[in-house]
Amino acid sequence: MNTDSPQFDLLLKGGRVIDPANGRDGLLDVAIADKKIAAVEASIPPETASRVVDVTGLIITPGIIDMHTHVYVYPPTPTSYVESMHADAHLFASGVTMTVDAGTAGWRNFSDFKASCIDRSKVRILAYLNIAGDGMVDKDGEQVVSEMQPKIAAAVAEAYSDLIVGIKTAHYWTRLPWDAAHPPWVSVERAVAAGEICQMPVMVDFWPRLPERPYQDLILKKLRPGDIHTHVFAQQFPIVDSQGKVYDHMWQARKRGIIFDLGHGAGSFWFRNAVPAFKDGFVPDSISTDFHMGNVNGPVLSMLTTMSKCLCMGMPLPEVIYRSTVTPAREIGRPELGTLTIGAEADVAVLKHLIGDFGYVDCGKAKLIGHEQLACKLTIRAGQIVYDPEGLSVPEWEHAPVAYWRMPELQG
Repeated sequence: MNTDSPQFDLLLKGGRVIDPANGRDGLLDVAIADKKIAAVEASIPPETASRVVDVTGLIITPGIIDMHTHVYVYPPTPTSYVESMHADAHLFASGVTMTVDAGTAGWRNFSDFKASCIDRSKVRILAYLNIAGDGMVDKDGEQVVSEMQPKIAAAVAEAYSDLIVGIKTAHYWTRLPWDAAHPPWVSVERAVAAGEICQMPVMVDFWPRLPERPYQDLILKKLRPGDIHTHVFAQQFPIVDSQGKVYDHMWQARKRGIIFDLGHGAGSFWFRNAVPAFKDGFVPDSISTDFHMGNVNGPVLSMLTTMSKCLCMGMPLPEVIYRSTVTPAREIGRPELGTLTIGAEADVAVLKHLIGDFGYVDCGKAKLIGHEQLACKLTIRAGQIVYDPEGLSVPEWEHAPVAYWRMPELQG
């Protein structure tokens, strides 16, 4: 046994660690060995690591969790609701190491989602299972009551309980008149029934329609404690009154345990709801993007853009990290994730906190001028550097190792 070999594979040195799950916020080094967090301490000697990355002036956080995306990449059809994006291609650049697909697949096609995307992805992918059989692959199916099968959905969720974290309902009957085939609450009620059977939370994408389907009934009567309303700051919800005060039903729902997720999306985040709510002390439990190809070039852009909007609306940086790591992990029943705990899988984001003048656009095409922005400088997934746009982890070319200078043998 060679006792002189380095103790750690990788050492991040000189950064500010913000690790809310463990109450850490200060100048600390982070060491990684065997794909796991091995040490978080002040002044770890560089000679103890095979590779040292100087992150002075940067922020070290647990890998970011985006708990609402669409990453089941399937051939789009005229009846598809979303065009999903490739997780590895889009998420590492925001420091996101884990995401939760929010109901793109249903109980009929989840096995294909697993084989074609989840099993092949470097990003850790978990999922909410759509109560409709084909999920968002067939938007018409989300309107058909016979496609909403609580017992079948619950059975699939239990069979894949290592990957499925809850049940999703979305997009149900938002405009046409109610009729015998389309009762107002059937999609929510059947999703909750599935959640009861498999003992998992429900995430709801919802459009209120008065008088039969008011928002207050959703969060005060229909959902259970631990269930999630996503898109909380969308235009259609009564969040704040004319004086900018948050309505009592929001506080009552939070008190009874309803979880409010940001879920930005292409149409579900409006400063006119979010800014006054933030000022009145009502912030989302979790920050997420609802990221898919339809909003990748705006207004979502990235998870860090969404987090930066929260910063600029007044949420302190440690809380932004908390609501992008700890709370989503708890909401999906995976509290071991989103931390830099010793022995945890080494999912890490290295961020830069920029100060300046920045414009941010919401879904109504209105702008907020803010003075803070987060940028990703390094992403580590399971101990492997997967995103390093400025070469933090590599030498300058003049000082590259011998192998860099070798001319490859020409063939043929």
